[in-house]
Amino acid sequence: MKEAFLNHTMNFIASNQGNLNDEEKEKLQYGLEGLYMTITKLVVIFLVAFLLGFIKEFIITLILFNIIRFPGFGFHASKSIVCLITSTLLILGLPYLFTSIEVSLNIKIILCIVSVITFIICAPADTWKRPLTNEKKRVLRKVVACSLAVLYSVLIIVFNGMEISNLLMAALLIETILISPIMYLIFKEPYRNYKKV
Repeated sequence: MKEAFLNHTMNFIASNQGNLNDEEKEKLQYGLEGLYMTITKLVVIFLVAFLLGFIKEFIITLILFNIIRFPGFGFHASKSIVCLITSTLLILGLPYLFTSIEVSLNIKIILCIVSVITFIICAPADTWKRPLTNEKKRVLRKVVACSLAVLYSVLIIVFNGMEISNLLMAALLIETILISPIMYLIFKEPYRNYKKV
């Protein structure tokens, strides 16, 4: 189904845009693959969230996660099924867990400290398809990602006892996991790809 979508869309764009060179075709295909995976993944996760009665919390977590994900980058699964399972477990599982159990302030503070340290060491974490070769942009993304990690941590502590604290904690932890080398090792993906270009 994915191949049919990609082929049909690529042919449609090529017929309306004229001749595309190989680099343009590659960028277009990469973007379309990302779009396809995002839409199909979100439909499945929204359905699971709906069945769990967890739509509002899921949407808030998704927004909070995407804000910090943009500068932090992080792991991208190379296979659609791996992406779907990982995304469901992290983007739905962690916030569901944090809103279902009581997490003490001390545990949250420890998790925030670990997250901020991970951001300082690991952010931004690129992928082999999108290595962050521009040093200035990489430094800027690190500063923004680390600043957001600190901001999220402060808000988690300030709003402790409220649902938003738990959802912020979940979003921060999801991105912490995705920028850490552990995910890359588990799925045998190359890490710090900007050094290899």
